[in-house]
Amino acid sequence: MATYAVGDIQGCLEPLKCLLERVQFDPNQDQLWLVGDLVNRGPQSLETLRFLYTIRGSVVSVLGNHDLHLLAVANQAARLKKKDTLQEILDAPDAADLLFWLRQLPLMHHDSQRQISMVHAGIPPQWSIQDALNRAAEIQQALRDDSLFQAYLDGMYGDHPSTWDDNLTGIERLRVITNYFTRMRFCSATGELNLKGKQGIDSAPAGFAPWFSHPHRLTRNDTIVFGHWAALEGQSFEPKAIALDTGCVWGGRMSLYNLDTQHFERCNCPREA
Repeated sequence: MATYAVGDIQGCLEPLKCLLERVQFDPNQDQLWLVGDLVNRGPQSLETLRFLYTIRGSVVSVLGNHDLHLLAVANQAARLKKKDTLQEILDAPDAADLLFWLRQLPLMHHDSQRQISMVHAGIPPQWSIQDALNRAAEIQQALRDDSLFQAYLDGMYGDHPSTWDDNLTGIERLRVITNYFTRMRFCSATGELNLKGKQGIDSAPAGFAPWFSHPHRLTRNDTIVFGHWAALEGQSFEPKAIALDTGCVWGGRMSLYNLDTQHFERCNCPREA
């Protein structure tokens, strides 16, 4: 049995299949971890979801910002953006099954045996692994509870509050949790977010740094697998921060990481068959 983690797919199904074939992935005995952003901007978002749904018994996935956006668009079509490639999912006869499956996915996965955690974007410096799991559970409840789901989607978008406070309540609390897990790149040592910067490590705004580089972050001794940040090109320069988004949807490569051997496979094959 082998366990692999793959970077942001974003509807690029053919490179994913290329990598899985290369490592002879067997869904009957192997496991595939997904760092989120399964859909959007790529050419085969619907086909990607359908493929993952068929092997869902061997999939461990967290949600990314594009996946949450899909859920929000499905709830209110006016949220659809010009560059989105989500309409085919919304029009699909099996859309309800695929979207329900997404709603069940968490924002964080923790493997206590391997001592590895997986998130889409990151974990802020002031949270421990247990803190992060507790906060992720709050979002999971909002997604799964029909009485909370609508309000969560309506209030999910926005950059504020920019810093965690234990006293936050309601949608502001849920929004900052969501932004940490699915949108964060740069933050301050105290966890203040800067969501404007999207370039590489050296482009950090004054007073901010990559979330994983803060020397006093509470998860500095924990291995964290993440995606979201294509500009890193798979290089965090922190041995326990495993960056897997290598920009496949933007013309780069897709990365597959063997969690047991710590070996990378990367695919340059076309995004479409």
